[in-house]
Amino acid sequence: MGIDNQSSIVADKAARSAGPVHRTSDAGPSSPRSSRSPRSIAELAADTPVGFPGGLPAELPAGNLTPNSQHHQPPPYSSPSDTSLDPQTRSQLQKGPQYYPGLPILDYRQYSPPMFELSADTTTITSKASYLSENSKALATLLRALASVPPKPIASIQGSRGRKVDFSIKLNLMHLLVSNDPHGRLDYLRCVGRDEVALRGGSEPGLKPDFGADNGLEAWCDRFVKDSTTIKTFTLERVVANLDTNWIEGQIRSLVASTDYKGQVTVQFPVTHAKVVVHNPDKHNKFLTSVASLFSSKSKYEVVKAVWPFATSRNGEHGRRCVVQSEKTWWEEWRDPIKFAIATKRQGWVTNEDKLECIMESKGKGISLVDWGPDF
Repeated sequence: MGIDNQSSIVADKAARSAGPVHRTSDAGPSSPRSSRSPRSIAELAADTPVGFPGGLPAELPAGNLTPNSQHHQPPPYSSPSDTSLDPQTRSQLQKGPQYYPGLPILDYRQYSPPMFELSADTTTITSKASYLSENSKALATLLRALASVPPKPIASIQGSRGRKVDFSIKLNLMHLLVSNDPHGRLDYLRCVGRDEVALRGGSEPGLKPDFGADNGLEAWCDRFVKDSTTIKTFTLERVVANLDTNWIEGQIRSLVASTDYKGQVTVQFPVTHAKVVVHNPDKHNKFLTSVASLFSSKSKYEVVKAVWPFATSRNGEHGRRCVVQSEKTWWEEWRDPIKFAIATKRQGWVTNEDKLECIMESKGKGISLVDWGPDF
């Protein structure tokens, strides 16, 4: 190749670089190249589901998405594109319920708020933050937020013969309290009624004072803050309503009996994440406070409940509507997974994976008698 030819090639390249850039997206509908070109990596990433890397933030609400907004999602390899957001805007986007596929849509941060400690049995969170004993508005606002998430009811099934535990399984029932449709939720905050005996301050239950149902929470929080008692506590309790545990227990016991099990069967329905307790702070230290508590007066406020109904009324009543599904429907879905777990002498949880295996692989079906071995 001669020098003249090399010079013409260089000149041609320079002319092309100075001209317009022709991209695939610039081509019109009739362009043959546009119709034949495969989807790029960035375009494929538009199908990335919510909550996965590269998809939308896993928190709701984040505003209504337009029909074409999914085509502007970053590809999976992209880093978060929120560097342009100021701190105030970013904090606003982080508020609200969180979305985890397969779990109820809730703000799970309310189970472990700042300055609270979870008990070893996971039933209670406790705080001695001073601002909660000094600011009634802050206390009422916090309690309303913590009441927006349900407790965690559990079905616990255990079979034992003497000291030997043959099986011990648990099932999480929390999802039965939360509808996927926000308008289908039935939960509400309830203050103690006029004729209900409760701890209304002091150490003994009583009927006084009474602030009515309309402004009850704020009034009770104000009374707690103004209470000058040396040791005082305010408790919010999350409770489950209208779940027929007796019917479920009967079905479980019949199922266990069908396996020819002769041991002792225990069926319980414990509730975890059920209480929020606010203490006034230690004025000196924990040791002196514990000693003083033996001789000082105590003031307890147990006047507020976050009620999470399983249904609008009790089982069998006319017009009953369940938040998610009835006890019968739940049992029909979980009967085989429970039976398979018992027959295989499991020690642990029965989960959606067990239900999936029963559906796909028919596990649990056809099991009748089980060889439980010697009695002791």
